[in-house]
Amino acid sequence: MTTFPSPDRTGYVIGLDIGTSGCRAVVFDGECRQLAEAAGEYPHLFPRPGWAEQDPDAIFAAVLKAVRQAVDAAQARPGQVRALGISAIFHGMLAVDAAGNPLTRANTWADTRAGRQAEEARKVVDAQAVYARTGCPIHPMYLPWKIAWLRETEPEVFKKAARFISVKEYIIHRLFGRFVVDLSVASATGLLDTHKLCWDDEMLSLAGIGPERLSEPVEGRTALRGMKQEYVDAMGLLPDTAVVLGAGDGVLSSLGTGTVDAGQMTVMIGTSGAARVMAREPRTDAQGRTWCYYLADGRWVIGAAINNGGLIHQWIQDNFWDWGWLADLRKATGGEPPRPREMMEAWAAEVPPGSEGLIFLPLLTGERAPYWNADARGVLLGLTMAHGRKHILRATLEGVCYRMRSIVDALIDVTGAPVEVRATGGFTHSKLWVQMLADVLGMELQTIRTEQASAFGAAFLAMVSQGMQPDLAAIRSKVEPAEGYAPREAEHALYDRLYKIDIDAYWALQDQFRALAEVRSNAGRVL
Repeated sequence: MTTFPSPDRTGYVIGLDIGTSGCRAVVFDGECRQLAEAAGEYPHLFPRPGWAEQDPDAIFAAVLKAVRQAVDAAQARPGQVRALGISAIFHGMLAVDAAGNPLTRANTWADTRAGRQAEEARKVVDAQAVYARTGCPIHPMYLPWKIAWLRETEPEVFKKAARFISVKEYIIHRLFGRFVVDLSVASATGLLDTHKLCWDDEMLSLAGIGPERLSEPVEGRTALRGMKQEYVDAMGLLPDTAVVLGAGDGVLSSLGTGTVDAGQMTVMIGTSGAARVMAREPRTDAQGRTWCYYLADGRWVIGAAINNGGLIHQWIQDNFWDWGWLADLRKATGGEPPRPREMMEAWAAEVPPGSEGLIFLPLLTGERAPYWNADARGVLLGLTMAHGRKHILRATLEGVCYRMRSIVDALIDVTGAPVEVRATGGFTHSKLWVQMLADVLGMELQTIRTEQASAFGAAFLAMVSQGMQPDLAAIRSKVEPAEGYAPREAEHALYDRLYKIDIDAYWALQDQFRALAEVRSNAGRVL
């Protein structure tokens, strides 16, 4: 009988999750127990309609600070941190010069400025063949069209650009002076042949670049060592600390929930939203509604994502209430008043399911799956004098749930009905919202005790890389269930009826969405 050495689980591992508007560094020991965490924030910028950007240097500074604070909070001694695994958002792109200096901000998954380039591509390529080969439907968030937009609208910047990279690649280059990208992030660019796991010649040609202007794609378990000393000192690590490239945040979120078996589904609402199922080979949808991205070690994730999740909740918070009175209350009482999110949940709970006939299509940043419509925009339907801000608040949460149902239904068509659905993301802090999603889907949802699923997924992948865990499947035993939410029959029946109205309204407004997109594209000119 063959015997294997026991994994060496001494020391700590950091899971670093680089998100849309903030990053989080979480320290775990070799048994996957969370010891400490720290967060950093940076803005998600919307300088023009359809544009969504980040400052890569602000992100880098936040990463250094968060890692250092997490190391200090864990009271980790020098050398005790064996590895740092990285999770980062998909679909971002910035142009850099040969030295790695940014020539642009990083645009994000929410950026739709390349809509015309994507639409024109549909006229000259076999869109279904491109999707089957890359796992990415033609949509302006993917890099071929973002690069084409830059080539057409900012030709001087395009010429100066030595490479087109993601924020994760930018951070890796700052730390090590190397241009490498994990296959997971690469698989979500629209530039990778997901069957051959190499850059796709046709997509490179459509973007107008050669492979030398992209990073080298490598397995996510790849570990880099020898960080520059100034950053080693800033983070409280050692030069030989292994930095494991990891994967994209979405697929690591699924891993971090313990979703590694067939029949398991993850639903997530954070800044955006997604539904995902793990697979052993790439698989696409005949209708092009889903995507297929690589995780690591021969595992794929089939899924669908919506643009407008928690960011719509934030939009409501920022624009519908003045929260100065909470600060005044704090001063007057000397106590700690409820936070805005807690107040908003309580107010939404005052409105009955269905928001008394009010429907909100929360498409403020266009939409990804299942419609891939960058021109779609938000709509309030059924508004009357009897409705107030609290109705709009609840309709917002319900509208996000309807969008989630649209992608869950599409994913079920591709992968089959799930035997278990695990819920993760910031929305799990709201019992009202999780129950609402269970009612809309008509499915039982299981939350988990690991709140930072993407960070945990990144840390666990790093543990596998460094021999601290045997394989990715071992994560099953490390994730504990928290609370189950069963759908309620009456609420599901009501939401089922309203969902059909929501879908009918969306399809009825296609001409209007396109006309408004034309108005936006001509902003500042008299038509």
